[in-house]
Amino acid sequence: MRTTNLVPGEREPVIANIQKAVAKNQFNAKVEVSDAKLSSEQEREILTNYLKHYNHFGYKFNNIFADELSDIGISLVSRQTEIVGLENMRNVSGGGIVTSNHFNPMENLAVRKAMKKAGKGQIFMVSQLANLKMPGILGYIMTYSDTIPIDDSTDYMGHQFPEQLQQILAKDRLILIYPEQEMWFNYRKPRPPKRGAYYYAARFKVPIISCFVEIRDLDKMESDTFKEVSFVCHILKPIYSDPTKSVRENSLMMMHKDYAQKCNAYEKAYGKPLTYDFEPSDIAGWAPPDKTK
Repeated sequence: MRTTNLVPGEREPVIANIQKAVAKNQFNAKVEVSDAKLSSEQEREILTNYLKHYNHFGYKFNNIFADELSDIGISLVSRQTEIVGLENMRNVSGGGIVTSNHFNPMENLAVRKAMKKAGKGQIFMVSQLANLKMPGILGYIMTYSDTIPIDDSTDYMGHQFPEQLQQILAKDRLILIYPEQEMWFNYRKPRPPKRGAYYYAARFKVPIISCFVEIRDLDKMESDTFKEVSFVCHILKPIYSDPTKSVRENSLMMMHKDYAQKCNAYEKAYGKPLTYDFEPSDIAGWAPPDKTK
């Protein structure tokens, strides 16, 4: 599976931003340099259109087509994707919130494949509003393939957003939320999570379906500085809330447990302890030229 053509723009400036963020312990910082920058007016327009058309026939028609494109993407990713830990899904029923590390716009296809392999059907994904303006096929899929946008709007995030989550979970569907928030291109390590995903899991009394996607370098070069990579999606043990605890207590407990599981999965996958000292191998597939020669 090729990676460098999946994300527009040069990767070296992004890697430099990752290095700076790691040095400052800012693991949820934005590092991309080519993300769409929207004005407040544009954000309002996109969100208004999304809410207006979400239940209309035109959206549902495009949703079917976008889901078919997503399925094609899953089949392409599947050629180079391994699934580990399906036994951890054996007793998971009903709705749930899936969490995973976030390093590529397409790694969600590996997670989707894993959940479908586990017998789960439709999977929704929470994404930043600006991603609905991505160009090309990716933008179309992000707009119409079961995406739930997040925004800075207090009214939307306080009312319509949680209502959508509750309705979807009540239908026994899964929702993928990235607790690391920002995408760090091909960054192998799990990053400390934010609490939002776990708050909604605790509030709506659904499990956290914990995943960690390992990235393996392949021998073939994609470009002068990047190798092709493949994915291994590790399905970890599901995390349930404690009925004796409050929503806040449960959200914190689930968050810490999920992060610990992902850290442990990293150490097992890569055979070394997790530290946050940056090294070139932290960026999967990166083969920078040897400047000493």
